[in-house]
Amino acid sequence: MRRIAIIGSGQAGLLAAHALAQRGYTVTLYTDRSPQEWLERCRPTGTAGRFEPALAWERELGVDHWQSDAASIEGVHLTFCLAPPNRLLTLAGKLAHPGKAIDLRLQSHRWLTDLPAAGAEVVHESVTVERLDAIAAQNDLTVVAAGRADLCNLFPRDAARSVYDKPQRKLAMIITKGGAMGFGGVPFVPVKFNLFAPWGEVFWVPYHHRDHGPTWNMLFEAREGGPLDRFGGARSAEETLKIGKEVIRECVPWDYEWARDMEVADPNGWLVGAVTPTVRAPVGRLPSGRVVTPLGDTAVSMDPIAGQGANSGNKMAKNLVERIVAHGDRPFDAAWMTDTFEAYWARHGSPTTRFNNLFLEPLPDAGKQVLVAQYGSNGVRTDAPQKIADAFCANFEDPARCTDIIDDTGKARAFIGEHTGSHWLLGVLRGAMGVGREQIRQQLGGQPRHPLAGMTGRV
Repeated sequence: MRRIAIIGSGQAGLLAAHALAQRGYTVTLYTDRSPQEWLERCRPTGTAGRFEPALAWERELGVDHWQSDAASIEGVHLTFCLAPPNRLLTLAGKLAHPGKAIDLRLQSHRWLTDLPAAGAEVVHESVTVERLDAIAAQNDLTVVAAGRADLCNLFPRDAARSVYDKPQRKLAMIITKGGAMGFGGVPFVPVKFNLFAPWGEVFWVPYHHRDHGPTWNMLFEAREGGPLDRFGGARSAEETLKIGKEVIRECVPWDYEWARDMEVADPNGWLVGAVTPTVRAPVGRLPSGRVVTPLGDTAVSMDPIAGQGANSGNKMAKNLVERIVAHGDRPFDAAWMTDTFEAYWARHGSPTTRFNNLFLEPLPDAGKQVLVAQYGSNGVRTDAPQKIADAFCANFEDPARCTDIIDDTGKARAFIGEHTGSHWLLGVLRGAMGVGREQIRQQLGGQPRHPLAGMTGRV
């Protein structure tokens, strides 16, 4: 059977290694981290939240070991603010299938530990470009899944597909314990987005921690120089959480009681930094002229704002494995690498990066009309606003579903009309009247709320 080398023990590389080993390929995975180092000494490289169909492939491979224990992401609760604490509108949409966010350290520890039993060899070493060239000489195909490490520079930036040439947000992430697994008035456990149009975003993700099980992964996405941009000097998990609580108290007061008594989940469970969203060429050329191909963040690096990085990695790995199997005994040359990536890009990559980037920009008019038309959704209703909210949430599972709709005014209006059974303008006017009533109410001193929540009146 053909020999395949994979560089890196993150999510995408390990899934590809397990899938190829299960199919009888001779797989060698190279990693600079042992399972215990992943578990005990590393920081998580991100939230790694996944939705269907990314999770379906993990179940197919039999590596979904935390399915019954991990907290589920059951939907999305979104609050859109012009400026805090003014809540312009909210959305509460259910997912058809629950998502999961598993501590990457725990996940890589288990998947790496299990890999030899699955039939693959694991080599512990740090791979340089020179060593990569030697590895490529020994294998039919070499896959670089090394995240954003130096090896990614082997793959040129695709200027046509890389919209940005610098980070669009300054990021902070902290894993916390002690917060209730839910929010008053929301009938499910959501990813909770708070979007501040001129400042950035903060959001809370239900998370499965390596030690504490159900916890929260809190992310802060700050526009440079704005009121959320406070984490640059943070040097510890405790300091990051302290700053985070200050941000919540001042900018997200409706969540402060929920967050007030939270504690750091572990000293390594935090990150501060920035990501430049980048799409790279699918072929890297080594000094000898041999070629290698990227996978996961090495190929497509995304800002975590819409939770698409880990989903993209799973889908890219599945596409790669399917194309390897279909290719038979033919050479894995540069043309094959390009065709393989283009198949992923057409089906998943293009709509996913577009969807992710929409969150980094001012909301287009189409997206505004969709959000206004769904106003009043609460996660349990069955009327038109709820159907629109649920369809919006389904786009996190598969961004090919609705990205065009929230980016194209004509398609947005057709979508609203289809779900309301009437002219699109009636749906938008109904939602706008509700938004207007609440704006007046807040101006008169009332607490911000979601007026059509139905159950508690406050979401």
